[in-house]
Amino acid sequence: MRAFEYVVADSSAAARALAREVGAARFYAGGTTLVDLMKADVERPQRVVDISRLPLTAIERRGDVVRIGALARNSDVAYDATVAQAFPAVSEALLSGASGQIRNSATIGGNLLQRTRCTYFRETRWRCNKREPGSGCDALDGFNRGHAILGTSDACIATFPGDLPVALAALSAHVVIEGDAGERTIALEDLYLLPGDEPQHETSLAPGELITAIELRVEPLHARSHYLKVRDRASYEFALASVACAVELDGGRIAQARIALGGVATVPWRAVDAEAALAGAPPDDSAFRHAADVALSGARTRAHNGYKVELAKRAIVRALRTVCGGAA
Repeated sequence: MRAFEYVVADSSAAARALAREVGAARFYAGGTTLVDLMKADVERPQRVVDISRLPLTAIERRGDVVRIGALARNSDVAYDATVAQAFPAVSEALLSGASGQIRNSATIGGNLLQRTRCTYFRETRWRCNKREPGSGCDALDGFNRGHAILGTSDACIATFPGDLPVALAALSAHVVIEGDAGERTIALEDLYLLPGDEPQHETSLAPGELITAIELRVEPLHARSHYLKVRDRASYEFALASVACAVELDGGRIAQARIALGGVATVPWRAVDAEAALAGAPPDDSAFRHAADVALSGARTRAHNGYKVELAKRAIVRALRTVCGGAA
């Protein structure tokens, strides 16, 4: 780990100002991703700005919106009664990630910004366009079993690693961001950027901007939601494929559905075409399989990750069966 300056911020404005003062600054909350990357010499901040003491931990309902502070701990959010009842996919996603110890330390805002687990990104001897723009991508022709099949480019096939953002994408969450111009709110999907030719640019955050909260709307669709994670082992493992889905039924038909995929894409992947395919369909395996085929129709596989196409399809069918199985 390289030498760096450590400063503690006493307000959001102070944190943003401290971050803007140097060319390479990083915010520190739980540190569960940042510290690992600093040890691996992937992240090399000149200054680390500790925001962990800021008053951004509340989980509160404001009318039909639940607002979750960016510094709320993953465990606290997962076990919150309102979250578990109104957004079960969120609780399930959080509880499927990492270990209990890490969930007790990791924050919601940090969870959104965790970086890929791609070996070629985290091991500095390999070429990686995300880590060193223009250097090339050794994952393209390397061992890419865990890499993305959706949203990829010729410059990057690194998989987005998170669970929570996939659930939030399916539940149409919004991200509250504080910057010099004040507060702005964007859809979760608009936070993430596809790799394209510049995979080093991962989010739409401007320099010095700070995520302060997540907002979710309470509605029947979100209450019937589920998160399914398929992985090599039962705990402390990242997804090979994951599905977050929410379904609203009406008269024996699917009135509307939301599907997002993890473990198979470069960003939390909203399967909009699959959602449209389910609208008005009966909640049966035929409709589920068709939606799964649509969701993976644009998959682009490499030498070792072709299995993810069928794996993701089966996960979609299983998740939809689960979420529709409780229907009257």
